[in-house]
Amino acid sequence: MLTILFFLSSGLFLGWSLGANNAANIFGTAVVTKMIKFNTAALICSVFIIIGAVVSGAGASHTLGELGAVNELSGAFIVALAAAVTVMWMTKAGLPVPTSQAIVGAIIGWNFFSKTPTNINSLYKIVGTWIFSPILSAIFAFILFHLIKKIVENSKIHLMSLDSYTRAGLIIVGAFGSYSLGANNIGNVMGVFINSSPFKDISLAGFLNLSSTQLLFLIGGIAIAVGVFTYSKKVMMTVGSGIFKLSPVTALVVVLASSITLFLFASQGLHDLLISLNLPPFPLVPVSSSQAVVGSIMGISLAKGGRNLNFKKLGKISLGWITTPVASAILTYVALFFMQNVFMQNVFK
Repeated sequence: MLTILFFLSSGLFLGWSLGANNAANIFGTAVVTKMIKFNTAALICSVFIIIGAVVSGAGASHTLGELGAVNELSGAFIVALAAAVTVMWMTKAGLPVPTSQAIVGAIIGWNFFSKTPTNINSLYKIVGTWIFSPILSAIFAFILFHLIKKIVENSKIHLMSLDSYTRAGLIIVGAFGSYSLGANNIGNVMGVFINSSPFKDISLAGFLNLSSTQLLFLIGGIAIAVGVFTYSKKVMMTVGSGIFKLSPVTALVVVLASSITLFLFASQGLHDLLISLNLPPFPLVPVSSSQAVVGSIMGISLAKGGRNLNFKKLGKISLGWITTPVASAILTYVALFFMQNVFMQNVFK
C-alpha cells in the first residue's frame, strides 16, 4: 500500500501544482478587483473543482489515454512528476501555464522512451484546442462584453446595485468555472494512472457508487484544492492585473467566457447531444484554462479598442506556453532513464 501511495504522490503533486496555478484562472480577476476575498474564492473553487472532477471528469481523460497509454505505475509516476515539476517551475515565475501542455509533453516523452507510437490524430486534436480555445474564449468575451454593456446601459442600474449583482455573478460564475476546471483538467492530474489504478469500485451508504477512476479523481481533486489554498495567490495577481486592467464587470465577463469554453470541451452530455442532432461535437479534450482566460482578457481588450494590453507580459506568458510541453517531454525522458536504469523499476510493459 505504501508503494502505491508513493507512486500516486506525483499525481497528487501535479494536482497541487494545478490548483496553485490554475485557480487564478477562475477567481484571479475577482480577487484582484476586490470583489471576492481570497479565502472565500479558494473555498468555492475547491468544493466545485472536486465535484466537477468526480461527476464529469471521465470524458476529457479518454483523449489523453489515446495519446499514450502509460501502462506501468512507475512510468505513470514519472510522467506526472515531470509535468508537476514543470508546472511548479512556471508557477514560481508567476506565469499561468497550461497543465494540459505539461502532461501532454510528459506523455510524449514516455512514448519516445518506451518506443510507443504517438497517436497523431489525438495529438492534432489536442494541439488544435490549444489554438482554438483561446480564440473561442476571446470571441465569447467580446460578445458577452457588448451584451452586458448594453443591458447595464439600458436598465440604468444604480452603481451600488450593479456592484452587488456583479459580486453575486462572480460567485455563481466562479462556481461554474471551478466545476468546469475540475471536469476538464482532472484528466491531466490522474489520467495517466487510470490504466494502472490500484483502486476497486466501491459503494458508499448503499446508494453512492464510485468507480476506481472516480476514486482516483476524488483524490486528485482534493490535491487540487490544497494547491488552491496554499499557493495560488501569486498567479492570481498576474492573471488579474498583469495582462490588462479589469473592472469588476469585465472580470465577470472573463470568468464566464473562459468557463463556457472549458465546459464545452468537458461535457459528455453536450457531446452526445450534438452527435444525436447530427452536428459536429466539441472534442472531449483537457483544454488549458490558462489559455482560455488569456483569450478572454484579449477579447475584452479588443472590445475596448485594443488599448492598454500588456504585450510584454503576454509575450512572456506565450513563451511559457511554448516552453512547457518541450521541457516536460525532455524531463520525462531523462527521469524515465534514471527510474529504469538506476532504480531498476519497469516504466513500461
